[in-house]
Amino acid sequence: MNEQPQPSIPPTTRGKQLVANALQKQPNALRALHAPGSAENELAELVVRAALHLDNLQSELVDRCTWAADDLTRVAAGTAAANPLGILQTSGTQIDILAARRADAITHLKSALAAYQRATTTQSQRAVSAPPSPSRTSRQTR
Repeated sequence: MNEQPQPSIPPTTRGKQLVANALQKQPNALRALHAPGSAENELAELVVRAALHLDNLQSELVDRCTWAADDLTRVAAGTAAANPLGILQTSGTQIDILAARRADAITHLKSALAAYQRATTTQSQRAVSAPPSPSRTSRQTR
């Protein structure tokens, strides 16, 4: 089979990817879709900021991991001395903190996206896309 290689997605654009996957639009494009000062515009701005925040955290995490890997590679190759206080003690803690902050940022962005989608979906679109809800009448059992 002749499979085309998939284009590489930079690891630091997770926020932009989540927005594009959910809305089929880039985050900055949301800013021009709604009237300034409207609730929809405010939600769009929250989505954009949350996506940029996630991308910044992801970039910091990638940098920290790369620096730690480079340090370990130099120690393993014998071109640098190992830190007697622990090679990963400081960078490992920073990586853990950044990973936790990134997880929180992902959750926050997904919440902002859900709110934006609810606010910008018309009532008729919601009725068509929502599955029928179960009956609210109680069943009587014998």
